[in-house]
Amino acid sequence: MISVVGGVIRDDSGRILLAQRRGGDLDGLWEFPGGKIEAGESAHAALTRELHEELGIEVESSAALIRIPYRYPGKSIALEVRVVQAWSGQPRGREGQALRWMHEGELGTLPMPPADLPAVAALNLPQHIAITPEDATDDATLLQGALRCMQRGVGAIQIRRPSLTAQRNRDVARRLRDAATAEQWRGALLLNGDIDGAERLGLGLHLRSAQLRALRERPPCAGMLTAACHDLAELARATELRIDAALVGAVMPTPTHPDRAALGWDGFEAMRASCALPIYALGGLGPGQVVLARTHGAQGVAGIRAFWD
Repeated sequence: MISVVGGVIRDDSGRILLAQRRGGDLDGLWEFPGGKIEAGESAHAALTRELHEELGIEVESSAALIRIPYRYPGKSIALEVRVVQAWSGQPRGREGQALRWMHEGELGTLPMPPADLPAVAALNLPQHIAITPEDATDDATLLQGALRCMQRGVGAIQIRRPSLTAQRNRDVARRLRDAATAEQWRGALLLNGDIDGAERLGLGLHLRSAQLRALRERPPCAGMLTAACHDLAELARATELRIDAALVGAVMPTPTHPDRAALGWDGFEAMRASCALPIYALGGLGPGQVVLARTHGAQGVAGIRAFWD
C-alpha cells in the first residue's frame, strides 16, 4: 500500500485550495495538494516537504482530518488528509499545475480523485449520527433526549422506532423539527425507512438495507440521505443510487445484534477501500471515538446507547 498525504489549505476568506493533476491515470482531476510519504517520514513532515516543493509555501502546523484507504486499479493507497492550520507564502504552481481556490460547498463541483471525496465529506457532513433507542416509545422522553443531543453538538439524529406506527414517528419527527428550529440547530433529522414521510415533512431519510436493494433510483429526499450497508454489494448499490452516506457495521459487538459477527476495524477498512462514499462506523461506538474512526477512514460514528445514556 502506498502512503500519500494531502493538505486542506484555507485562505483568509475560508476558501480551500485545489491543484489539478498533471499526467497519469488521474490526469486533469482536482485534488488536495500533497504527495507521497517517504519511508520513515511522518505525515506532517511529508506534507511540509511536498507543499514547499509544489506550491512554495511553508507549513507551520497541521492536524489530522481523516485517513482514507482506497483501492485503485492496480494499486492501493492510504491517503492521509491533514488540515493546514498555519502557513506562510504565496501558493503558486511550481510544477506547472493549475490551482483554484474553492468555497467548501463548491468542492464537489469539480472532478476529483475518488480517494479525495471522503475528505470533502469530512469537511461538510456531521461527525455524529445519534439513532433513537428502539424502546424510546414515550414521545416526551424522546424529545428531551433529542434536545440534549442537539445541545451537545450532535450533528444528525435518526428517528428509528420500529415497534411504532409510521404516523407516530412522523408526529414526533414534526415536533422535533419544530424544536430544532427553535433551538436554531442546523443539524440533520432523518426518518428511518419512511420514504413518503420524509418527503412530506421535508426531512432526511435513512434507507434500510432491504429498501436499498429494492430501489431502482434515488428516492426524493429534501435532506440528508443515508443507507445501511452490510457488505460490498450494498455499498456498490448505495454508490449507484448516489446515497449521501452509508452506515457500515457492526464494527464492534453490540447488545442489539448479539448474533451478528463484528467487522472489526480491519473489516471496516476493507469496505472503506472499496468505495468513495462517506461512511459512518456503526456498532459499539460512541461520540468520543470520532478521531479513532477517522484513522480508519470513517466520516464519523453512528450509534444508539452511547448517545442517549
